[in-house]
Formats: sequence, C-alpha cells, structure tokens
Amino acid sequence: MSDTPPESPGSPGSPGSPGSPGSPGSPGFDDMTRDIAEVPAVEVLVTVAVNLMSAAAVKLGLTEEGDKYKDLDEARKLVHALAGLLDASATEISSFHAAPLRDGLKSLQLAFREASLVPDEPGQGPGEKYTGPVFG
Repeated sequence: MSDTPPESPGSPGSPGSPGSPGSPGSPGFDDMTRDIAEVPAVEVLVTVAVNLMSAAAVKLGLTEEGDKYKDLDEARKLVHALAGLLDASATEISSFHAAPLRDGLKSLQLAFREASLVPDEPGQGPGEKYTGPVFG
C-alpha cells in the first residue's frame, strides 16, 4: 500500500486535470511555462536548429544505423526547415552561434546532394532557396 493518498480529480498533477501533462508526478503546465520563460530565445533557436540537424542526419543515413532510417524525402523537409530557421533568425543570434549552425547546414546540404540518385539543379536543393547554391 502506498503512503501517499490518491489525488482527487482536478487536483494539480492528476490525470485529466486542467494543465497537467496527464501523468502523476510529471510537472504541471505552470511549472513548464515557468521553465520555458527562463530560457533565452537564442537558446531555444539553437536547440531547435540542433534538433533539426540531428533529425536530418538520421534521415540522410549519416548515423551508425546507416540506411536503416534513410528517407531523402523527409531529409529534404528537415534541411529546408533548418535553412529557413537560420535565415529568419540570422539577425537574432550572434555569429558565435550562427557560424557552426551554417557549417552544419552546408554539410547536410552536401550530404543530401551526394545521397541523391538524381541530384537537384544548383540552387534547387533543400534549403538552397535560403542559402543559394551549395557546391562541394
């Protein structure tokens, strides 16, 4: 038997209560909002960019699993979204953060070009709408 009393419906943290993620013991909506409020925008942008880069690398087959998760259609979408994010946030993040992200983007664009059986025309590859043509 548990030492903690069962939570009543609607109490914070109980399943089905407003603002709770749905599992007992997990942080409530107010806690998550407070945590997000403390994170600088640059950190959020960089985190999203790194997540897009990681997902694109997996979809390009650049991980240890190789071709197991390779999907160039999905990779195209992720690389394009990354390029758009970096283009839109270029003036908002410092070159300290932007330079390695741009390098990573270019590497992904080149990897996409190499992985494609029928390469896109220069300037038509994923994200090249934002970055211009990418050459190896």
